[in-house]
Amino acid sequence: MRFTTVDYIIFVLLLVLSSAIGLYYALSGGKQRTTQEFLLANRSMSFLPISLSLLATFQSAVAILGVPSEIYRFGTEYWFLGCSYIIGLLIPAHIFIPVFYRLRLTSTYEYLELRFNKAVRIFGTLTFIFQMVIYMGVVLYAPALAFNAVTGFSLWGAVLSMGLVCTLYTTLGGLKAVIWTDVIQTLVMFAGQLAVIIVGTIKVGGFEQVWSIATENNKISGVNWNPDPFERHSFWSLAIGGIFMMLSLYGVNQAQVQRYLSSRSEKEAILSCYAVFPCQQLVLSLGCLTGLVMFAYYKINPSAYPQDISVPDQMVLYFVMDILKDLPGLPGLFVACLFSGALSTISSAFNSLATVTMQDLIKPHFPSLTESQATLLSKCLALGYGLLCLGMAYISSLMGSVLQAALSIFGMVGGPLLGVFCLGFFFPFTNSIGAISGLATGLVMAFWIGIGSFVSKIPSGPPPPLLNATSIPDFGNLTTTVMTTLLTSPTAKTSVSGLQKFYSLSYMWYSAHNSTTVVIVGLIVSLLTGPAKGCDINPRTVYLVLPKLLFFLPERYREKLRYGVPHIAEVGDCLSPRLLQDEPSPPHDLVTEKSCNGFLNGNAKVSEKEEMEEKLSGFTRSDTGPSYVVQETSL
Repeated sequence: MRFTTVDYIIFVLLLVLSSAIGLYYALSGGKQRTTQEFLLANRSMSFLPISLSLLATFQSAVAILGVPSEIYRFGTEYWFLGCSYIIGLLIPAHIFIPVFYRLRLTSTYEYLELRFNKAVRIFGTLTFIFQMVIYMGVVLYAPALAFNAVTGFSLWGAVLSMGLVCTLYTTLGGLKAVIWTDVIQTLVMFAGQLAVIIVGTIKVGGFEQVWSIATENNKISGVNWNPDPFERHSFWSLAIGGIFMMLSLYGVNQAQVQRYLSSRSEKEAILSCYAVFPCQQLVLSLGCLTGLVMFAYYKINPSAYPQDISVPDQMVLYFVMDILKDLPGLPGLFVACLFSGALSTISSAFNSLATVTMQDLIKPHFPSLTESQATLLSKCLALGYGLLCLGMAYISSLMGSVLQAALSIFGMVGGPLLGVFCLGFFFPFTNSIGAISGLATGLVMAFWIGIGSFVSKIPSGPPPPLLNATSIPDFGNLTTTVMTTLLTSPTAKTSVSGLQKFYSLSYMWYSAHNSTTVVIVGLIVSLLTGPAKGCDINPRTVYLVLPKLLFFLPERYREKLRYGVPHIAEVGDCLSPRLLQDEPSPPHDLVTEKSCNGFLNGNAKVSEKEEMEEKLSGFTRSDTGPSYVVQETSL
């Protein structure tokens, strides 16, 4: 099927509207003249647009194609992933967000320097950049390739239009443009998916008919309580493994943390985390319903089933084009929905990469940069990464089967990064040597499993298809190695042992496995090399779990559980000589932007009013003049 004029108009309108938003914020307000405005939207955003932007970043084009295909092939068991969303968002809302927000961070990797040292920060930053550069081109190329295969729409026309438009509004409008285009793109995604579900359900004969057909063919899955970690999907892998995936995304992922930090207050940041929960459930449900409707449709109309599908994810596009072919405009709406997912993800990648490059790699070595120079350089970095994305899309087109190995490497980086942040947050005695050792070991383990799984599943017969979008980790599953198709092809189960058994670990456990590896190795190395002293730890950089869990114990016992970490109000009296003299001075922007952080300047006393505001989660930023701020996304 080919696009009609109306379909092209709707598709072009999405691109024009996205560009217009970027131009609007480039020419209005502060006109993106400061890094504070360009990278953190002047810390002025309310919770509703932030929550929709969080959702848009989570919902990539890969998820729009991959989830219905997953449900079509394997049933609704994937739906239980929604069980992990509750805890996976409560922990960031009440642990990670307050710490990051009160430290007045811009890049999440600044935290690693505050908690450990600069070496840990640089290690984390470089890991993130490597991960993102691989991801950018793939997330741009994959949906364009699938769309081209089904509709005949120009492959490189789609790639260039998405890449250039996204680069334009990200470079001109900064984070505020990214957030508001995410809002528009989220609404378009909802509209496109709802159109497909409604029209498909009508053609099948109603929702009762859809449910009946799915039930008769065992597509409505019950709860699988099998605790075997090698089981592809079970309640435990989806609900527990999914929590670690959510934490790596909504807890320490810079793309999301950046949005929290753009909130006008800590309360707004926490509310955005709560508001995204029902939206996530809705998105997951829409994907699952699309899969069920698609299954029922082809069950009733077997002759309509496309015979030339090379990869499962093309099935969704074939289905959409089949049921919407007599309704001009709706195919264009779904394509706009698909490309909205890609645009929202790519724009976050550009902005985050510009942020970490400036904040973590450039600014510390050039502290004399003026505000205007830093802002111009940040825009140039966003533009440069946009052009690099187009280059990576071209490289993706040449990689063939190696592409899936690259994707598996990308997806497994989230777990180790989550692990190193957990070391800093929850274990005050860990040191920088333990953090670096743990992160390095976690990455080695992640690469080992990812490459081993890929190699062990290469068929001995004909080569696999060039690309399967389901094998691309979407922005919400950044900590998984390979998504559904690569790891879970419906091949006959064979008895395996040794390394082959190890490589068959469910992809839903990868994030948990790799982050736990980082924590265990980090703890052991820290104890062997001399644990950090409690008085050397900034209390604002740790979250002491045991004293809070064992609140019923007498005060003297709870004090022992603090491991000597001072209370925030006592910070000024507890500064150790190492922190006063030996600690390397932080970059100028860290000092100015985080003056409330007790250990970065000598005035560590915190007023009673400030402590009360923090306890009530009402900590609000004062309306100070612009200070240097940069931001990053840890995918």
